Amino acid sequence: MECTLYDERTGRSDSVRCGLGDDACRVVLKELRELEPHRFGWVRLDDPTEAELAGLAAELGLHPLAVEDALHPRQRPKSESFGDVLAIALKTLWYVPRGNAVETGQLMLFAGPRYVLTVRHGSADPAAEAARRLGNDPALLRYGPLAVVHAVLDVVVDAYGDAAGKARAALTRLEDSVFSVDRTDVTEDIYSLKREVREFRDAVQPLVPVVHGLLNRGEEPYPAQALPYLRDVADHLARTDSEVRTLDELLNAVLDAQQARVASWQNDDMRRISAWAAIFAVPTMVAGVYGMNFQHMPELDWSYGYPFALGLMATASGLLYRAFRRNGWL
Repeated sequence: MECTLYDERTGRSDSVRCGLGDDACRVVLKELRELEPHRFGWVRLDDPTEAELAGLAAELGLHPLAVEDALHPRQRPKSESFGDVLAIALKTLWYVPRGNAVETGQLMLFAGPRYVLTVRHGSADPAAEAARRLGNDPALLRYGPLAVVHAVLDVVVDAYGDAAGKARAALTRLEDSVFSVDRTDVTEDIYSLKREVREFRDAVQPLVPVVHGLLNRGEEPYPAQALPYLRDVADHLARTDSEVRTLDELLNAVLDAQQARVASWQNDDMRRISAWAAIFAVPTMVAGVYGMNFQHMPELDWSYGYPFALGLMATASGLLYRAFRRNGWL
């Protein structure tokens, strides 16, 4: 566990890293309960066990249903209010170029009057970057726990935008392959990227109403000075949402184009096979006629019959080959 205590007036912060249940942890939790109105704390947990999270939840008075959501990292992005505690479930994601994969994790965020608790599952750690940004801009701390909520959302949404840009670059490479002169079948790659974009969309789209809900908290509005920061996050998220929708539509179009190209390749192959079959059918027919060996065939006693048959086969085959080449079948 890592806990940072912030002072809204001075912008100062003090961080403590400790194990749940040890003496240092008990001191930190005691401080969280006794914080002055101008101070608040941010507790960060990484992949906690059920017992660890249950103990901390009891200290902070978290609702059991919110704790249950924090323990299961496959939650849909959402926000819920439990008294004076706001619980937000987020999906973290990052793009892995190898295999065009979008990896996802989960971050559960609890914002109380004087504290913020984040519970992370997965490799991505937006909390670390959010803490760095708060350290670089201590003026944000005057908004209290909302500053942490904004910083975490901002980092997560920026990661979405970065992943969307990399997915767009991967799509461009697939488009180049589909419309190249080479016969490259990238159907599997297209479908793989499409599946990852769908997972991407499942993380982005449900978060849009969550962020807009923060802007329209009628019963407990945030300070007017803080709203531009939240609107900035909402704008970036809306742009990423539009990008993801566009990627999904373009992937459908690219997949259709690839399937059309594969069908065209198959038609070309069938034309070539049919053309060569027709060319070889002519000599076969001539050989069949002259191979019947009837006694009264006029060419049997002709001294030039054999060269004539070979010449007829070659001439007919050559004319067919020329005709097929002219029409693009060969």
